[in-house]
Amino acid sequence: MFKQNFIRNRWVEGLGEKFISENPATGEQVWQGRSVDKDQINKAVQSAKSAFLTWSELSFEERLNYLNRFTEELKKVRSEISKTISKETGKPLWESDTEVGAMINKLAISIEAYQDRSYEIMKKGISGSEETIVRHRPHGVFGILGPFNFPAHLPNGHILPALLAGNTIIFKPSPLTPLVAENIFECWEKANLPLGVVNLIQGDGTVGELLAIHPNLDGLMFTGSFKVGQSLAKFYSNYPGKILALEMGGNNPLVVHNIKNIQAAVYFTIQSAYITAGQRCTCARRLIVTRNKEGEQFVDMLVQTLKTLKIGAYTEHPEPFMGPLISNDAVKKITSQYKNLINLGGIPLSELKRLDEKLPFLAPGLLDVSNLKERPDEEIFGPLLQLLWVDDFEVALLEANKTSYGLSAGLLCDDSAFYDRFLHKMRAGVINWNRSTTGASSRAPFGGVGHSGNHRPSAYYAADYCAYPVASIEDKSLKLPDILLPGIQL
Repeated sequence: MFKQNFIRNRWVEGLGEKFISENPATGEQVWQGRSVDKDQINKAVQSAKSAFLTWSELSFEERLNYLNRFTEELKKVRSEISKTISKETGKPLWESDTEVGAMINKLAISIEAYQDRSYEIMKKGISGSEETIVRHRPHGVFGILGPFNFPAHLPNGHILPALLAGNTIIFKPSPLTPLVAENIFECWEKANLPLGVVNLIQGDGTVGELLAIHPNLDGLMFTGSFKVGQSLAKFYSNYPGKILALEMGGNNPLVVHNIKNIQAAVYFTIQSAYITAGQRCTCARRLIVTRNKEGEQFVDMLVQTLKTLKIGAYTEHPEPFMGPLISNDAVKKITSQYKNLINLGGIPLSELKRLDEKLPFLAPGLLDVSNLKERPDEEIFGPLLQLLWVDDFEVALLEANKTSYGLSAGLLCDDSAFYDRFLHKMRAGVINWNRSTTGASSRAPFGGVGHSGNHRPSAYYAADYCAYPVASIEDKSLKLPDILLPGIQL
């Protein structure tokens, strides 16, 4: 029997439907098990709720000791977890190892963020005897719904800040990456946390829904699509006292204007659009280029470079730049979106096509959509980039903002004056200059506006939604003020 669900510091077998995960690069089974049932979800939530009372009363330093143990355990199995990520997601090993490295580095950043964002403030009052003090308190029990594209780093970016603040958690990973979650929770087990502080439940979308709407949750952290996030927002609108942090997708623009180093522009465009086989929420989906000699040379070089891009399994040597998509279902969806754009008038410059009849490997696509009267405002979650030619920078700005999403945006341009205007006009949470749209620092907030998020940025600002402020006016002695309010006689 596989280890499956970690509830109250015990590995238990699920009692629901069977499901498996596969290696998308080979089609081989990686993991098998069962979903939890409703009763097991209740037990996991109750486990976290019971643990909250004692966990939240520990000092920050005591909680930190446990998290340090977890990080040390993670370091010991870095190579094994990196391989598991590659097996279940198809990512090249260099990329998976980078993800685990980000997990290891996350604790130091989370400590810094907690001390910066969840600080204690003390200010003397006018009379000199009373003080105004602001402290921060944990919310309680958090549910965390994880994605498949960063099955380790993104959940970890919620879990560590939540635990540091004194919350307890129930984590449900993507059903496409159950083994990654299992490996990580073996590290939590070895850290010897008090019973019920962290809990893992496996299952499909139904399990995630049952967890999300559980009445005993104090908050939910979600990473995924706008459609699911929208339904969660509707449900949580009935419970304004609960925290909901939504991290959703993007229809992200990359603007190329008056460039000098064409090779650098091609490199950062590929990194923006095609890294992780285009399966990052920050990937560029729209390439907006001002039409001039440099712009045309840039597009020509981009097309030629895409033909030589190395695509393959993580076991290949030399290592590929990108691997397969997560599944054949993902290939079907993106292929359908690609064909729809062609039917609307899109012109393929680099054809999005299958490289294997059975496995989800795709050649990267580049589609000129300049002639389309209407372009669907949707997140195409794969290696497809839409090219739009424009006459000048002002039109580029207008086109870049033609989306209901607002996660990331990038400008490749040598003139800082254009970037100043881009920075001022763009409506997005991550705006980069002469770097990829996928570049994001854990030492900064990460989130978007519109369909991309609900103003609960994660990364460095995750500390904000993991604790709430308590303001107090305090005086060590009880005494009358020098001047009483009118109408009171004592």
